[in-house]
Amino acid sequence: MVSSSRILVFSFVLVCFFGTCCGAQKKRHFSDLKNVLTVEVSPTTNQVMKAGVDTITVSWGLNQSSPTGTDAEFKKVKVQLCFAPISQKKRAWRKTEKELLKDKTCQFLIVAKPYIPAEENFTWTIKRNIPSATYFVRACAFSSEDHEVAFGQSTDAKHDTNLFTIQAITGRHVSIDICAGVFSAFSVVTLFVFFFLEKRKKA
Repeated sequence: MVSSSRILVFSFVLVCFFGTCCGAQKKRHFSDLKNVLTVEVSPTTNQVMKAGVDTITVSWGLNQSSPTGTDAEFKKVKVQLCFAPISQKKRAWRKTEKELLKDKTCQFLIVAKPYIPAEENFTWTIKRNIPSATYFVRACAFSSEDHEVAFGQSTDAKHDTNLFTIQAITGRHVSIDICAGVFSAFSVVTLFVFFFLEKRKKA
C-alpha cells in the first residue's frame, strides 16, 4: 500500500513538472501580437541606400486610436530592419515563419530601449555588414517577461509597400583601383628599364 502511494505521488509530481515545462515552452506566434504601434522611416519608396554611408531615421509610438491601457504591459521596444518578401525568395535563412522563435524576417537590430508612452525617433547609420536587399522596419514591444506583445511596421500586412533598398559594400573602391593601376604600370616600366640595362651591359 505504501509503495502504491509513493508511486501515485511521484506520478502526480511528474505530471505537474511536465505541465509546467510545456506551459513555459508554449509556442508564440506573430498573429498573437497586437498591431498598435505606428512606425515611420526616412527612406522614400524604392530609395536606394548605401551600407556604411547612409542613415535611416525611424519614428515609432503607440497608435493614438488605441484604447487607454493598451501599453500597460509594454516594458521595452526593439526596432529591427526586416527583409521584404522579394528578398526572401529562395533564401531559407531569411524565411518568414508564423512561430516567433523560428521567424527570420527581421535579423538586424536598429535600436532597443525602454518603452515610454510618447513618440520616439532614432537615427541609425546603416551597418557595413548589411547585405544588399529590399527592406522595411518593424518595432516590437516586449513585456516584463521579455515576450513580444505588440508590433508596428513601416509597411502593410503584405509587406509590399513603403519598401526601400540597401546596397551592400562591394569591397572595392575607386581609389584602390587607381592605385592598383599605377603600381601595375610602374612594374611594367621597371621591368622594361631593367631589361634595357641588361641588354646594354651585354653589348
